[in-house]
Amino acid sequence: MKLHIKVFTSIFLSVSPVAFAEYPDKQITMVVPYAPAGSTDVMGRILAQTMSKNLGQPMVVDNTGGAGGTIGALRVVRAPADGYTILFHNMAQAASPALYSKLSYDPQTDFSAIGVVNDVPMVLVARKDFPANSLQGLIDYIKANPGKLNFANAGVGSTSNLCEVLMKSSLSADWTSISYKGTGPALNDLLAGQVDVICDQPASTLQHIKGGNLKALAVATKERISSLPQTPTFSQSGMPGFQLTVWHGLYAPKNTPKPVIDRLVASLNTALKDPLLVQRFTEMDAMIVPPSSATPAYLRNFLKGDVERWRIALKNVGIKPE
Repeated sequence: MKLHIKVFTSIFLSVSPVAFAEYPDKQITMVVPYAPAGSTDVMGRILAQTMSKNLGQPMVVDNTGGAGGTIGALRVVRAPADGYTILFHNMAQAASPALYSKLSYDPQTDFSAIGVVNDVPMVLVARKDFPANSLQGLIDYIKANPGKLNFANAGVGSTSNLCEVLMKSSLSADWTSISYKGTGPALNDLLAGQVDVICDQPASTLQHIKGGNLKALAVATKERISSLPQTPTFSQSGMPGFQLTVWHGLYAPKNTPKPVIDRLVASLNTALKDPLLVQRFTEMDAMIVPPSSATPAYLRNFLKGDVERWRIALKNVGIKPE
C-alpha cells in the first residue's frame, strides 16, 4: 500500500505543473458584483477585454449585483479555486465588514489576492434642472429645505452610498436617501429628474455631464481632475478636507494555485500597459497603479489597512453593521 501511495504521489506531482502551465485553456468569468452600466462594470469590461488578449482565452463579465457587492463576492468565494472565476471589486470590499454583521465571508481571508488595478475620483452630480449649480448652493438648499433633497445611491454599501454617508456626516445634514440596485437604475432616475443628486465615478457620469444632461457640482479629490477642469473640489466648495477616491482590485477564490495566480498577475500587469486600456482609463480619470501595486502582496496589505480605515470611519459617523 505504501508503494502505491508513493507512485500515485509521484505521478500527481509530475502532472500538476503541466496542468498549471496550460492555464487558461477555456473561458474565464470575471464577476462584477454590480448591475451593468455602472462605473465598476465599465472598468471591469475594459480590463476583461484587455486581459483576454494576452491570456489567449475569452474573459467574460458576469454581473452578479446586490447587497453592496457582497452577493457577487460570495459567488466567487464559493467558486472552484481554479482561476476560471475571478472577482473585480471596488473599495466596498473593504467597507463590507463594517456594514454587514452577518457577512458570510471574510474579504481578507477568503480570497486569493491578484492585485490593485486603479484609483478613481468621485464626482457629485445633480439633475440638470436642480436649483443649485455648486456644492455650496446644494448645502444652502439642504439647510433651507430639510429632508426635501433626494440623494440617490447604487445600493447600501456601494461607493456612491459610502460617499453619501460621509457627506451626510460631515454636513450633519437631513435628506432622503434613495437606494437602487446598481448605478444604472439610479442614473436613469437622475436623468429623468426623479431624484436630485448622486456621488459617483466619472466612468458612469462624465458622458451625461458633457452632454448637458447632468451638472457636476464638485469632485472629491485633492485637486481638480483633467476631464472636468471647471469643476471645483469639495475643499474649494464648502467642505474643507473632504476627499474620497475609489480603488479597484482583482481577486480569485481562496487557495487558487500559485502558478495560476502568477499567470493572472502577469496578465493584469500586461493589461495595465496596453495603450488602449491606458487611453480609456485616462479618459475616465482613472489612475492606473504602478506595477508594485498590481501584486498579491500589495493588495493584501492595502485591503487590510482599508478594512480598518472604514471600520473606524463608519463607526465615527454612527453606522453600525446590519
